[in-house]
Amino acid sequence: MRRLYPIAVAALCILCTACSVVRKLPEGSYLVQKVTIEDDRNVPKKERITASELDRYVWQSPNKRFLGTNFYVWVYNQSNPDKDNWWNRFKRKIGEKPVVYDPALTLKSAENLKAYMESHGFFSSRVRYHVDTTSRRKRAIITYRTEQGPPSRYGKINYEFNDKFIEKIILQDTASTLIRPGGIFNSATLDAERERITRYLRDRGYYNFSVNNISYRYPYDTVGSRVGDLTMVVKQYLTGYNDRGEPVMENNKVYRISEINMLPGYDPTVSFTDREVRYDTVAYRGLNVVYDGKHNVRPRVLRQAIPLYPNYLYNAEQINRTYNNIMSLGYFKSTRITFDELPAPDSTNLVSYIGNADDSLATQYTQEGYLRCNILGTPQLKQSYKIDLEGTTTSSFYGLKASVGYQNRNLFRGMESFDIAFSIGHEFMKSRDSGKRNAKEFGVTAGLAFPRFLLPFFSSRYRPSLVTPRTRLELSFNYQDRPYYRRTLTSMTWTYSWSNEKYSSFAVRPVDLNLVDMSYINQDFFEKLQNLYLRNSYTSQLVAGISGSYTYNNQLKNPGRNATLVRFNWETAGNLIGGLEHLFSSPAKGKDYYEIFGIQYSQYFRVDLSASRKIMLGEKAAIAGRLYAGCGLAYGNSTSIPFDRLFYCGGSNGMRGWIPRMLGPGSVPVDPDKVTYPVQLGDMKLEANLEFRFPIWGIFHGATFFDVGNIWFMGNSAEEYPPEAVFHIRDFYKQLGFNTGLGIRLDIKFAVLRLDWGIQLHNPNNPAGKRWIHDFKWSNTALNFGVGYPF
Repeated sequence: MRRLYPIAVAALCILCTACSVVRKLPEGSYLVQKVTIEDDRNVPKKERITASELDRYVWQSPNKRFLGTNFYVWVYNQSNPDKDNWWNRFKRKIGEKPVVYDPALTLKSAENLKAYMESHGFFSSRVRYHVDTTSRRKRAIITYRTEQGPPSRYGKINYEFNDKFIEKIILQDTASTLIRPGGIFNSATLDAERERITRYLRDRGYYNFSVNNISYRYPYDTVGSRVGDLTMVVKQYLTGYNDRGEPVMENNKVYRISEINMLPGYDPTVSFTDREVRYDTVAYRGLNVVYDGKHNVRPRVLRQAIPLYPNYLYNAEQINRTYNNIMSLGYFKSTRITFDELPAPDSTNLVSYIGNADDSLATQYTQEGYLRCNILGTPQLKQSYKIDLEGTTTSSFYGLKASVGYQNRNLFRGMESFDIAFSIGHEFMKSRDSGKRNAKEFGVTAGLAFPRFLLPFFSSRYRPSLVTPRTRLELSFNYQDRPYYRRTLTSMTWTYSWSNEKYSSFAVRPVDLNLVDMSYINQDFFEKLQNLYLRNSYTSQLVAGISGSYTYNNQLKNPGRNATLVRFNWETAGNLIGGLEHLFSSPAKGKDYYEIFGIQYSQYFRVDLSASRKIMLGEKAAIAGRLYAGCGLAYGNSTSIPFDRLFYCGGSNGMRGWIPRMLGPGSVPVDPDKVTYPVQLGDMKLEANLEFRFPIWGIFHGATFFDVGNIWFMGNSAEEYPPEAVFHIRDFYKQLGFNTGLGIRLDIKFAVLRLDWGIQLHNPNNPAGKRWIHDFKWSNTALNFGVGYPF
């Protein structure tokens, strides 16, 4: 009975909430409880207009619900309309005003549904609706039933050109048309075709051409075959009106860019034509760089980012690319590109166009115009700072890491970006031995990025498919003092990165050097390591290799919509050094491996792949999932992958029911009470994550998540790996860890602060029979703090 008591209380609360939401409604008023749209099942599936398409055109929708109740309406009703204090305002903001049934809006909604079906070619469609106000007290259930009827289709596709010069240009591209004979009439498709033709012409010099220059005629048969011939009308350009108020039409002009001005220090509060501001113009390869007294950027750098030159035909696609190139430099806060139409030097300046199959004696002529292009770039603050904070805690572990960064965006007047960041971290774990409780870490990273490729034989001017080419040199130093070892990590990388015009970006690091100096290791800890693979990774090593990555991300160009993110990373080390060593030297006496400068170099290959997908469930709610797989293989001069290149599970971006390096490998027994510091690592990792994200109130968002995964070692040698740590396809699923949890996120626009509380469900490192966790304990949870979404 005690177990039923909370359920009974919850049921009573729901019942009370359901009754109270309609209590304050005036007599004769009804709360809109449910709205249903029934689509026409007599129409073939390919032609049917579904209820989900029509739903957005209904003017009255029910209030949002919580756990099946009108909770938000109930909260709103708790406010006192006669009082305007903060408490009542808070309840009205959290809650939602009840949607009261309005017959006029219901009729308007039915008209909207019919208009939508007519715009898709179903001109004989009908919409009927039924309102039920008797089934439930003071509630209205509205049902719309649609009848599409037979569709109207296109017969012939005809063209009517008032501007004869454009005729030959458009007709040469009819293979790309979106409208075909026999297709169902659709006004949205007609609009898309108008936009397609407009883009096509604007990429060929027609600066003033717009969708308003195209119209359609469609006289369809409403009784017989319901087929009509579509005529597309292409109009001339409206230049103005004469004295009698009649429109004056001319052929659409073809425009060339006469001059290009770039203002790299544009201030939007000061007019470009302000005579009081002294401008200094530097001409460089067809680009006029206009300075307002201070030469803050070199002209050569700007010229490489701007693919426009004098006497080029106006091309809207090139204008967009110019904007993207300039913004990708990372120097400008905003950029605006404007055009001024210049008077033609000769009013009789005509140009001709001869198509592929035209008769040269029937050439059509049109006028040519000229444009002045002004590129107005407003720079960001030259110097900026940032602070990041990340924390993790469990019943026996506390970790905190902070970093402070500085950035200079124009160090040598070439839009170079210099950044330096200092980080410090501290981890504390409960232990009987006070000397084994604390771990400290300090690091500094400095980088210098150039908005171009630093290669003597490469010029981005001749690589139009490359976007945002960049070169980055990075140096870093990291000192780690952990309970069982102390070491320093020094690295240097030289990176080339670029992207294409869509969603893909690439990076190649031809120089990737890392020096791991293990200055101290506790011998008792080292001797107790049964895993020889791990023992070999705790040694000083030189890692010299090449690495790269590929990223596909359509989220930035599709904000608020479904998005996909794919990351692939690869790296290999030691091959070049190994080849030279084998050619010209032999291993030192008594050693079966080669050394360089007295340090063994690593030789391995490592890859990992991450694929995530976000599916929107409304404006703010979404489901996000990720699959991750990675593995590494040591060979040649190494018997193990370096410690820092091994995989681990746990933390704020993975298995959130564990702290970092505390899950796995495999089902190796681990007693948390005897672990003084987490060191669980492996050379293979599999992980899957699923997360439901939903809004709570204002900038507060919530999430519930489920994670599954683990790490393993690849190999069959019992000498190197414990049998429980080795990956086997036949039973790896039994060794997976499971966790669930809740999260809260604070979206402050420029960053997302995240707090996730993970709860273990299945711990493969527990003894057999105790891996599924039935009793809740704080020790089986982890609290992770992070910045940004986990995937």
